[in-house]
Amino acid sequence: MKVLRVFNNNVVMAEDPHRGTVIVTGRGVGFSRKPGDSLDTGKIVQVFVPDAENDISYLSTYLVDVPPEYIEVAREIHTLAEHDLGTSLPQSVIITLADHIAFAVKRVRSGIEMGHPLKAEVSHLYSKEYEVARKAVIIIREYSGAAIADDEAVAITMHLVNAIQFETGDLSKTFQMTEIFTQIFAVLSSAFDREFETDSLNAARFITHLRYFFVRAHADKQLDDQPRRLTTTIRDAFPEAFQAALHIQGLLELRLGVQITDDELSYLTLHVARLTTE
Repeated sequence: MKVLRVFNNNVVMAEDPHRGTVIVTGRGVGFSRKPGDSLDTGKIVQVFVPDAENDISYLSTYLVDVPPEYIEVAREIHTLAEHDLGTSLPQSVIITLADHIAFAVKRVRSGIEMGHPLKAEVSHLYSKEYEVARKAVIIIREYSGAAIADDEAVAITMHLVNAIQFETGDLSKTFQMTEIFTQIFAVLSSAFDREFETDSLNAARFITHLRYFFVRAHADKQLDDQPRRLTTTIRDAFPEAFQAALHIQGLLELRLGVQITDDELSYLTLHVARLTTE
């Protein structure tokens, strides 16, 4: 692997014979190196390969300011999350996690405490990711020696959900999704005059359906191939659930700026019916 550009002692742009131009990190990997030199593979901690979402400029901008030890911490959390959640995560989450961890540790060491007002929603809506994030907080404490608060798991959860859901470093869609979930449960509570436990099994199924809907909506791939007769049957079988689903449809269309298909409305009706008859 040949050096193309040295950003600092710990971050280098290099040419990989198989993957092309990459960003390489590791303590001292760029020390005394110049363009054309070979890299000491023993010092390489992580190789970041640019893609459509994360080009060389994006990768280098983030990584230059992040101490290499936090990249190692983020890598360990990335591996933990893939194992515990049973899914692959994009490499980019290592960068955003490392950047977040570095800032969190600096904040704690400066005596700055920050609360997380979404803790209740996040811990229930994304319970599996939240459990991973709680383990991640312990890992960060062990690596840094900083007294990272338990609530930091909320922010880490958002990064994990964002990586799984949208495969981007921009958390805005995940924050929007979380707000909408909260609003949907408020709509259901009003429609059925009862509170819903968001940590119940049926609520978890309902949330999973909504998360997959968000993926389809953002990819412009909503369900739209069921026979009209089946759609009518579902609506006739669950009239109360259908009325609630109509309210949710209006909320989703307003917040997301998309038109919900009849098929999506029908499936939403089924999930509302299942949730409300538990």
